[in-house]
Amino acid sequence: MTASPVAVITPLLSMEPPVTPERDEARRWAIEELGKPQYSDARPGWLDQLWRDFLDWLSSLEGDGTGPGTNFALPAIVAIAVVLIIVAVFVVRPRLNARRANRTDDIYGADATADADGYRRRASAAANDGDWAAAVVDQFRALVRSAEERDIIDVRAGRTADEASAQLGQVFSTVQPRLGAAALLFDAVRYGEQGATRADYESTRGLDAELLTMKPDFDGAVHTGFAVPR
Repeated sequence: MTASPVAVITPLLSMEPPVTPERDEARRWAIEELGKPQYSDARPGWLDQLWRDFLDWLSSLEGDGTGPGTNFALPAIVAIAVVLIIVAVFVVRPRLNARRANRTDDIYGADATADADGYRRRASAAANDGDWAAAVVDQFRALVRSAEERDIIDVRAGRTADEASAQLGQVFSTVQPRLGAAALLFDAVRYGEQGATRADYESTRGLDAELLTMKPDFDGAVHTGFAVPR
């Protein structure tokens, strides 16, 4: 059977030619791609100046596209953009992956031997030295370790701050928002290199002390990860 002319022509019409961007379009694509947060958040320090210089150069390419440098500008933009994206893939992405991996570390890190009082003493010593970041981290560890020692949650390697606060929030519903805020602070200080203040430490310490006076309510809780209460 002979194919109709329409059947032959239709696939040909659907084949689009490759896109060749105009000069301004290529510049915009490069700026948008390289301006994404995943590149800027983890960009190594030695690339900072190169990044700024490149963006300044892109911004300087203004005009109607008829100047003597126009024929050179388009391939140069595309080539440099490709090079920087390749650098980002091989240099920046491993840093991002390492950062994500760190966020899944155990709350206690390499040293998981201290009991709740031990972490409290470490937090107090750090606070006396004005090291509020270390004080916040160890005080939150004391809070979680205390819940393990009271058989509220089980002792489990690999538990994150978010997981601990979510579990404890189920049985201490009145302080659930504060538990979530304490976990966010812990992550920001330990992994995000955020500074901490005396108020941050006092807030975490106060929450730890308050939990010691509260009886967990297991009614309606999802019992995954909970220990048998005393």
